Amino acid sequence: MADRTALTGGPIPGTVLSIDAMGGDLGPAVVVSGMAKSLGKNPKLRFIVHGNQAELARLIERKRNLTGRCDIRHAAQAVRMDEKPGLVMRHGHDTSMWSAVESVRTNEAKVAVSCGNTGALMLMSMLRLRRIHGVNRPAIACLWPSRNPHGFNVMLDAGADIRADAKDLLQYALMGVSYARNGLDVSRPRVGLLNVGTEDHKGRAELKTAHDLIERAAPAADFRFIGNVEGGDLPSDRVDVIVTDGFSGNVALKTGEGTARLIRELLDEAFRYSPLSRIAALLAYTSLRRLSVRIDPRRVNGGVFLGLNGTIIKSHGSSDSTGVAAAIGLAARLAAADFTRHVSTRIADAEQAAATTIHADAENPQ
Repeated sequence: MADRTALTGGPIPGTVLSIDAMGGDLGPAVVVSGMAKSLGKNPKLRFIVHGNQAELARLIERKRNLTGRCDIRHAAQAVRMDEKPGLVMRHGHDTSMWSAVESVRTNEAKVAVSCGNTGALMLMSMLRLRRIHGVNRPAIACLWPSRNPHGFNVMLDAGADIRADAKDLLQYALMGVSYARNGLDVSRPRVGLLNVGTEDHKGRAELKTAHDLIERAAPAADFRFIGNVEGGDLPSDRVDVIVTDGFSGNVALKTGEGTARLIRELLDEAFRYSPLSRIAALLAYTSLRRLSVRIDPRRVNGGVFLGLNGTIIKSHGSSDSTGVAAAIGLAARLAAADFTRHVSTRIADAEQAAATTIHADAENPQ
């Protein structure tokens, strides 16, 4: 069992988040800085922080606003980014990642956040939290900046599993709808299936089958299926939920992040080109600042593991303190909404209704 070192003087009240402080590429200092930064927007948060006790105590003591808000759970080891998930499962019981997931399993914390190894975190979460009844493959849902009034679209799967058959894609649609309703307050989400074209006959066989399954399930699950969508629709306002397999989703996500960084760098170069361009940059500072914030990938950092009996947020491995704070902010919003319970209920109801409709269609073909 992990040792406990309380910095609170007693039980932690309020919204409690579980933080894997040792995961990620940049070390625990960045994670602790992100925790401190997140308190600026949500001063009522409390943290259970998992990792090396001595190191974390030093880092937390340097952040005045974290005083009295953290409970350190000592974990002697950390999961490396290059470790194979299967090996972690056999020998990772004393890691900060395992300890962080355990705090959600035991209901000490509502949501866990980790910057660590994605495969290990997913496998560990599946083992300890278990899948929601009826879910075959959990998925990672991410928020994609869009032209919609709420500012984002939901895309899943973003990399939990590169495989997905037609029934998996139907489940992703149902889970994505639940996330959009709870996370974005979209009452009747519009769902699109990512494909190489918008025509019904395009794509692999499983995509064509998934198209039919999702279309038939839409009325019973109370969402709108708009059919196939293309990559250019990811940031559009014609869809709220984009469904795809983990391979395509992860490639799209990394491409979008890289493109956003490139645009920022090119803009910076352009406005530093000459004295006149520097003056133009000063005149356009407010607009440029808004654009920079809007396309900053760190602002929407944090993929949500859907389909589990507990909420896990996967932050990017290379996240800086701003990215960690964004992931913690997302965790806080989901915790406040009692996200896990609502999603479990909605998925169960939606799947039952969808299954009834599909069964009726099979018995009464047109």
